[in-house]
This record gives sequence, structure tokens and C-alpha cells, in this order.
Amino acid sequence: MVLAQRLRVWKTAYDTANLPVGMTTPPDAVAKWLVITRAAVFSMTVTSGLIGGLLAVGAQRLTAEVTVNWGLLALAVVGLVAAHAANNMINDYFDLEGGVDTDDYVRAQYAPHPILSGWVTKRQLGTAILLVNAIDLAILLFLMTQRGPLVAAFALGGLFVSVFYVAPPIRLKHIGLGEPGVFLVWGPLMVVGTFFVATGEIPGWAWVASLPYAILVTTVLFGKHIDKIEADRTKGVRTMPVLLGERRARLVAQALMVAFYPIVLGAALAGWIGPWVGLVVLGIPKLVDVLREFGRPRPEVEPFSYVGWPLWFVGFAFRHTRRAGALLILGLILNALVPIQLPLPWLTA
Repeated sequence: MVLAQRLRVWKTAYDTANLPVGMTTPPDAVAKWLVITRAAVFSMTVTSGLIGGLLAVGAQRLTAEVTVNWGLLALAVVGLVAAHAANNMINDYFDLEGGVDTDDYVRAQYAPHPILSGWVTKRQLGTAILLVNAIDLAILLFLMTQRGPLVAAFALGGLFVSVFYVAPPIRLKHIGLGEPGVFLVWGPLMVVGTFFVATGEIPGWAWVASLPYAILVTTVLFGKHIDKIEADRTKGVRTMPVLLGERRARLVAQALMVAFYPIVLGAALAGWIGPWVGLVVLGIPKLVDVLREFGRPRPEVEPFSYVGWPLWFVGFAFRHTRRAGALLILGLILNALVPIQLPLPWLTA
């Protein structure tokens, strides 16, 4: 395979967690592991880490409230991405073990399943999970030498949700707690945890500032579980959309998407973060489009040239999350580069 073809396959694998349509040759190691780890969704984890870091940088530039250690910040983001890769592999491993993932289940239809596709054996996937977790453990131990045992509380909280999201005896996804678990991990644990690693401090406002993006990531999971609602109900997997029913689940997802904007703007008006985050309003046109799609049932047949079927709502939720998250990151960067303190009378009263 020539380099240009390899790059095209890698890009498709990274963008879609799948191989190019019509590809008949076996994927190389890079493409295979991009798909197996579902690298396409790593951007959400990087965004959570960057939000935590940029909140810290903004606080340092505007108020000198904290001091940022850039090396520890970078290491924390690397650790988060490794943890996300391990989480995705753990999900596939235990869903197969528990009899949820089968050849006719949604997971094996929208993208190759690592084991069911024959790409790796169960033992090889288990070894990869242990290897990635070992890397994360080494990062954690080093960060603990720099910031103390509180780092472990953030990491172990995330590991608990990651493992028991699908692993027995808890299986959070099976009892309607997968969505709250994702909210907790991609918000308070990742954002505030990164802030703490970068600065050694946790101001109270950081907890509130961690919520908006956590809400967006949760809408992505809502979309995926709405797409799988019938298959999950048949398997006895009681995700929150299964418990709510499809119509109410779509309404909840819509409400969560909308909630992102007033929370971000409210945090800026309260003076907790700089006003440049108001740029998130540029994401409202995309929001309107996605709300429209969530307002009606999924198509009954696969659209022409659609990649990822039978998933549908998750793609729209992910694109909105990517757009709104990027605008939030841009606003936080501008807060750090061009810090502005608005004259808010209620802050000085």
C-alpha cells in the first residue's frame, strides 16, 4: 500500500472509527488500532483536558490566583487520552464477555468489532488493555509525586466508571447510570482534575465551569443509546434512553444541548471565566440543525453513502459537540491571550 493510500485509510479510521467504504485489503497496524481504540472520539477527551488547562491559564493571567505547570498539564492530557483508549477497549471486551456484543448486534454493524472481526484475539485485546492501563498508572504515580494523593482520587474515580460501565457486577450502562457516569468523568473528573494537576489548586468556580462540556459529551452518549434503543431493550440493557423511551430521550438530549449555552454565558457573567467564551453563540446555527434532527425519528432505511449505519443521532450530537467545544476552546484561548475583566457591578458591591 503506497503512502498516500495509507494516509487516506488512517484519516478515515481516525475520522469515522471505521475503514474506507469498499476497502477489501486487511488494514495495517495503525489503521487497525485507530479503529479498535475508537480514536475518532478522542477529541472529546482532549477538549475536556484543554478546558481544564485553559481555565487554569486564564485564572493565572487574569487574577494570578494560580500558577500553571505546563509540563504536568501536558502529561495529564496524555494520561486522559490513554485512559479513554483503555475505556473503549474495556467496553468491547466485557460486552463480548457478557453476551451483549454479537455479530447481529449494533456494535458489530457500524464498525468492525476488535474480536468478532478477527482483528485481534480476546487475549490480545486484554493485553492491550493492561498495557495502556500500565502506562496510565506510571503517569499517575509520577503526578502523585508532584501534586499528592488527591490526583489518585480523580484517576481512580475515572477508572471506576471506565471499568464498571460494562463490567460485572455493577454494569452502570445496564442500569441507566452510564450517562451520569460519562457526565461525571468528562466534566468534574477530567476538567477539574486537569486544573488541579496543572496548578495544585481547585477554586470552587472550577467545578461549575466543568459542567457545560460534560453536558455536551453526555448528549453524544444519549444519541448513541437512542440509536441502539431497540437492540438494547432486547438484550436487557437498560440505558437511560431505554428507561425514558425514544421520544422522551430525544427531548432530554435536546434540552441538554440547549443548556450548554446559558451555563457558559452565566459563568462568564458571574466573572468566573473571561467574556471571550461568549463566542460559543456562533455554534447556535449548528445547534438548531441538530435539534431539528433530534425532533424527528430516525430514517427507516439507510441513506445513500451513509457511513456508520445503523447509528444516526450520535453523529449529529457529536458534530454539535465538536463545534461548540471548539468555540469554547477558542474563547478560553482568547481569555488567556487577551484577558478582559468586565465591569460587573455585582462583583464589587
